[in-house]
Amino acid sequence: MTIAPQRAVVASGLTRRFGDVTALDGVDLEIEFGRVIGLLGHNGAGKTTTVNILTTLLLPTDGRAEVCGHDVVREPAKVRESIALAGQQATLDELLTGRENLVLLGCLLGLSRRDAKARAAELLERFGLADAADRVCGGYSGGMRRRLDLAACLLVPRPFVVLDEPTTGLDPASRIEVWAAVRELVDDGTALLLTTQYLEEADRLADRVVVLAGGRVVAEGTPSAMKDRVGGRRVEAILSDAALVDAARDALVAAGLDAAAEHRLCTVSAPAPRGSLDLEAALEALRGADIEPVEAGLRRPTLDDAFLALAGEQVLDEAVAAS
Repeated sequence: MTIAPQRAVVASGLTRRFGDVTALDGVDLEIEFGRVIGLLGHNGAGKTTTVNILTTLLLPTDGRAEVCGHDVVREPAKVRESIALAGQQATLDELLTGRENLVLLGCLLGLSRRDAKARAAELLERFGLADAADRVCGGYSGGMRRRLDLAACLLVPRPFVVLDEPTTGLDPASRIEVWAAVRELVDDGTALLLTTQYLEEADRLADRVVVLAGGRVVAEGTPSAMKDRVGGRRVEAILSDAALVDAARDALVAAGLDAAAEHRLCTVSAPAPRGSLDLEAALEALRGADIEPVEAGLRRPTLDDAFLALAGEQVLDEAVAAS
């Protein structure tokens, strides 16, 4: 008797080298059914390489991975039967309508024409494309193409779904629709790997996040645990000019606050264990240095704070410089 695996993905020591460049360096990853794992990292951290290996688009140089009990190297066909993938680029036939694209793909995936039409109609409605269903895709906006590509990904239920930056280019309402569809999938027992540049998205959807930097896992845990590692509430002041950031940080440090500067965002911040007392002290210190913030207040750490701290600001600066 064959026993169904409890985990959709089990990867250990995944390594991938391109010549002298090591894109992945010993990555371990596990994903249970009915869970969402958020894979975070700056450009070049190894997210897409990980996705490509797990979906059999790329062979690992070293290490191994199983998807739904099948080895990605020895059983690639079995792995492909178990996964649905929405990559970063929509893959649609621009000469067909939205409905025709979904029906054609449904038939290629083994649905009867009747079932493919019914499933296409359901997904077009869910993703707000019913009114444009019979227009050719060549006339779709970027956001509409993305929504149709996601609908195509969900045509036939699969136990493991990979969404590689699924809401890039979508408006806020469309993003919420995608999030609702993701939650429905997971509630039905699907395992889902999500890569995203929107940390709010990972905070909303992921049961656990894995942070990659330089091809390695540098942190892993629930979004709440990641934020707890950064600390409690913080005083944050937004300044009118990046040239004021260093002086503002120095003023806060002189006032006894452990301040940090973020030049790109024109902000300074510091832990606030005493809450409003620390805010008052920060404002007094800034005004004493003739700096009037545009906005100041107390806030809880976000996943963005955790990502900056855990991935390392130096690594992020290098990524920004390279982009």
